[in-house]
Amino acid sequence: MPPESPAHPADRLDDDDYPAYTMGRAAEMIGATPGFLRAIGEARLITPLRSEGGHRRYSRYQLRIAARARELVDGGTPVEAACRIVILEDQLEEALRLNEELRGPARS
Repeated sequence: MPPESPAHPADRLDDDDYPAYTMGRAAEMIGATPGFLRAIGEARLITPLRSEGGHRRYSRYQLRIAARARELVDGGTPVEAACRIVILEDQLEEALRLNEELRGPARS
């Protein structure tokens, strides 16, 4: 059996969990500051991966989560509460998905 070929670098562009974005670029993309990203990291909403040099790197999935938290904070919700809300929303979405999956195809 031939050895498995390494993934093509372009394949990572479609990976929602690939930590492709630096802190500065991530903050720019969601219209926030690096301090905001650090704050939601301290609140344990997201945990960025670290590059070999120790720099924070963010995935697209993490940026969607951070953007939702920023919307709440911009609306006046404290950072800690916004993080908790986003966590609960994510858990609810996953529970609904699992519930639908366990129900199987709809019967007529």
